[in-house]
Amino acid sequence: MSNKPTNPLSTLEAMLERKNSLDSEDFAAFMDKEDPLGRFRDRFQFPTLGSIPCETTGDQDSPCIYLCGNSLGLKPKQADVYMGEQLANWGEQGVFMHFNGRIPAALADQPGKEITASIVGAKSASSVTIMNGLTVNLHLLMMAFYQPSGRKNKILIEDHAFPSDRYAVRSMLRMKGVVEEGMLSVKPRKGEETIRTEDILEIIDKNKDDIALVMLSGVQYYTGQKFEMDKISKAGKQAGCMVGWDLAHAVGNVELKLSEWGADFAVWCSYKYLNSGAGGIGGAFVHERHHRDMPPHLEGWWSNAQDTRFEMRDKVDPAIGADAFRLCNPPPWLAALNFASLEIFEEAGMEAILAKQFLITGYLEHLLTTRLSKHLKVITPQDTNQRGCQLSLVFNCDLNAVHQRIQSRGIICDVRYPNAMRIAPAPLYVSYCDVLQFVDILQEALEFCK
Repeated sequence: MSNKPTNPLSTLEAMLERKNSLDSEDFAAFMDKEDPLGRFRDRFQFPTLGSIPCETTGDQDSPCIYLCGNSLGLKPKQADVYMGEQLANWGEQGVFMHFNGRIPAALADQPGKEITASIVGAKSASSVTIMNGLTVNLHLLMMAFYQPSGRKNKILIEDHAFPSDRYAVRSMLRMKGVVEEGMLSVKPRKGEETIRTEDILEIIDKNKDDIALVMLSGVQYYTGQKFEMDKISKAGKQAGCMVGWDLAHAVGNVELKLSEWGADFAVWCSYKYLNSGAGGIGGAFVHERHHRDMPPHLEGWWSNAQDTRFEMRDKVDPAIGADAFRLCNPPPWLAALNFASLEIFEEAGMEAILAKQFLITGYLEHLLTTRLSKHLKVITPQDTNQRGCQLSLVFNCDLNAVHQRIQSRGIICDVRYPNAMRIAPAPLYVSYCDVLQFVDILQEALEFCK
């Protein structure tokens, strides 16, 4: 993807042909007809106007326009099949389900490892593991890789990081006997919404004798800014820091090359862009340079190598790579849901997903800025190298009133305080016609609420 275009509008205009304009139903329909990912839309179940727990107007059997994959992805229909198989295996086989069936319970985390490694840019499947939830994994990895020593004891995170990251960092500082001032934050410049890469690099360089761990979000949850993970990882390692990433809003959304970038570790959830269900199983990456010499970390039965696990040894025979951080057997129900989505990612391919993300987010941005600029501001970077599919909007009228009005028309998106509405046209199931209809409905709501 290194030679990909940087201006989605020019690409869209080149596809205009004889259609009326970009802002037209025939152009949106043309784009959907030409969309190589369009066939995957039917692989997901959409909420309908009649199924969501709020009052709506319109045909109650009509599917909602779902722009909330940044919070919870849609359910793959195959998830019903895989969950049903797990329940059937339990009922019909009892203890034998551990090593039998399409997704054996005791090995349920293994089928998705190769696909996951490809999505996050790991050189081998041994660099990733599928386990726990995001914050549990963040604690496990920080406990191992954050080793404060003397004045080099600070953890760098971004200002207004997701609350769980802030809570985890502060509690880790306390666990390691470091005062709260050990949490160092990098902030946007005055009057700006997002954080400049040069400011992150500067704070790392100026504080290289104090920072033990650089731990930022791959994509900032509020603004939708994608941090330049390659440059930041390189700067962190050059400064003698450990580098970790929270990829909750990045995995399945933006291009990742974790092994190439040299990050020491990363963690993520799977229920956003990876469509694995609420509270879905998380994942972690540990760079291959650590595999033969892991830092001290917590261990459990599942930290043991799979081949010798049932020898019940007195001391652990460590699994190679990220699997050494597992503590207990994987939940087969959650792993099965995760695998149902990962199979779609494997079939679609990240290159095609990223190509559509580039175009459909650019299409959304074009419609918003050409039609609604007097009502709203997009605070997500225009630079396509610094965003995924999420655009964050702020309005000059009441945010909640706008949200309630568009929700009553079947638009599903979310708001995050103090004043942002987050819109995410996830490429696997959102159409160009969805985007156009959303902007039409949003325009009506903004004019009504002004």
